[in-house]
Amino acid sequence: MKHKTLFTSINLGRHTLKNRIVLPPLTRQRSAQPGDIATDLMATYYRQRAGAGFMVSEGTQIEPRGQGYAWTPGIYTQAQIAGWRKVTEAVHAEGGVIFAQLWHVGRVSHNDLQPGGEAPVAPSAIQAQKVKAFIQTGQGVGELVQPPVPRALSVVEFQQLVSQYAQAARNAIEAGFDGVEIHAANGYLVNQFISAHANQRDDEYGGSLHNRLRFLREIVAAVADAVGPDRLGVRFTPLFTSTEQDRVYIGLVEEDPHATYVEAIKVLEAAGVAYLSIAEADWDNAPDLPESFRRAVRKAFSGCIIYAGRYTAERGERLIDSGLGDLVAFGRPFIANPDLPARIANGWSLNPVDPATVYGGAEKGLTDYPTYRG
Repeated sequence: MKHKTLFTSINLGRHTLKNRIVLPPLTRQRSAQPGDIATDLMATYYRQRAGAGFMVSEGTQIEPRGQGYAWTPGIYTQAQIAGWRKVTEAVHAEGGVIFAQLWHVGRVSHNDLQPGGEAPVAPSAIQAQKVKAFIQTGQGVGELVQPPVPRALSVVEFQQLVSQYAQAARNAIEAGFDGVEIHAANGYLVNQFISAHANQRDDEYGGSLHNRLRFLREIVAAVADAVGPDRLGVRFTPLFTSTEQDRVYIGLVEEDPHATYVEAIKVLEAAGVAYLSIAEADWDNAPDLPESFRRAVRKAFSGCIIYAGRYTAERGERLIDSGLGDLVAFGRPFIANPDLPARIANGWSLNPVDPATVYGGAEKGLTDYPTYRG
């Protein structure tokens, strides 16, 4: 077997994982319409990839205002819960462990995706830049659009959102998920509260870093209370540099990313959550995370640490051997290789991903990638 470190077991919360290979949350935009409901096809997609030691679903919005891209699934209606149950049953039949990623895009949306055509919501009325929402323009077709200026939420609405996160977590457990991940990365709602670029409030939710982390603290506490901290993870994107690329997914680079995210991670440690997921910069020629930051993360957090970001098996194994990470997520390779763990173990070649079929559509580019045939 090649890369033996990747095939050692590890405990994550209440679960024992069979290997260190993770299917991370990957937006695929193939939910059934109307209703944004997970489908039998999606169940097949996840079942095919259940060789991963750990899986996280694509982002699933916790309420209608949380959607920033057409055809992404939700987890706030009974029909959506029933749809996801097909997915979790398929994964569990193959011996897999799967968490649901709880998602709210905040300002990274568009009036066409919002109830009543209203403006998207955010901590402050600051328009998102260098990021696009995706709206449907016809049957099965759509376009990327600039998000408008959002409406600033009130403190009362913050409390409602915290309750919606907790309810979404309970819905996920009802749907059969083994736990949940709070999406606090990529410039979406929770990240908007953390970031001084997106949060310019002058109340107890803005200003100081302690105040900007308040929304995160409240959500983590509420979700941990709802489903248990051992069934909870949180994802961050602590970027140390920016890019001029016009992107669908972004993060926000703080004045002091190291200090900002070490403090955010301390919130998770205090709550006793099962894992921390760190999505690294994934654009061409992006620099690696500073090792000093990785060491500070390990010192601050005692749970499992997952890293994602254009990892190869070799690089992932080195990370785990260094003791600075516990699991490694493979995004694009897992899209194109449903049997990725077997390919890594045997040194088999990988299918290339087809960028044209990543988002939207049906079977093509979702469930039709072949397993290795020699």
